[in-house]
This record gives sequence, C-alpha cells and structure tokens, in this order.
Amino acid sequence: MVFISKIQINHLAVHVSSLLRSVEFYSRVMGLHQTEEPFRDGLHAWFEMGEKSTLHLIEELELSPPMEKSKTNHLCFSVSDFDSFIQNLQNQGCSFENWAGEKGVINVRPDGIRQIFFQDPDGYWLEVNDDC
Repeated sequence: MVFISKIQINHLAVHVSSLLRSVEFYSRVMGLHQTEEPFRDGLHAWFEMGEKSTLHLIEELELSPPMEKSKTNHLCFSVSDFDSFIQNLQNQGCSFENWAGEKGVINVRPDGIRQIFFQDPDGYWLEVNDDC
C-alpha cells in the first residue's frame, strides 16, 4: 500500500543581503505582516503568506545572494485589490513590468488574470496577480 499524505507549502526561504532593507521592502511595498521568528538572532525575519505559509528572509553573512536572477524563477502573490496594490507600488517608487519586460504594463494571461512583475532589493523576481 502506498501512503499518500496531504502536502502544502509551509514556508519559502529567501537569502537576502540586508535583512533590514528586505524587511522594509516586504513590509512597506508588499504589505506583508511580520510574525515572531524563533531564532531571534537578527539574521532572520518571518512574514505571513496566507493561511499557513510564511516567507523566511535569511541574511547569510558568509555567502552572497545568487547573482543570476531569472524571471522564470519567481515568487508569486495574489491580491484581492490589484489596482490598490499597483497604486501602492507607484507611491513607493517601485516600478513593475509585464512578462515581456515592458515597463508599467500589466500582463493579462489567457485566462483573464492580470499580473505584474518586479524585483525585490536583492533582485529576486516577484509576481503579483489578481487570482483571488
């Protein structure tokens, strides 16, 4: 008999070069709520990402974040008020683009979902869409 278990995402860990700068970005620009993290070492920060998942930012002092950042490898968030999210991005001076790289252009997938792409302070690609 094969054991089949329900699987879900628990967390995503991202290597950052400056924890303070990344905490500011994910709080202010992305609007994520920071939660308590157990290490309390000044090198980790955790953010809620939905019901049971978290984003773990980890500042690794001895290693540099990866240099090559491909848009194909990205973290995606869905928001219920896409237009307000874009307005906040613009208010924060954060530019976005569509998949093709056209600045300030919203991409519309074949299924009608709107999406944008932009980079965090370490150059990691983020997608935000209205698939809520």
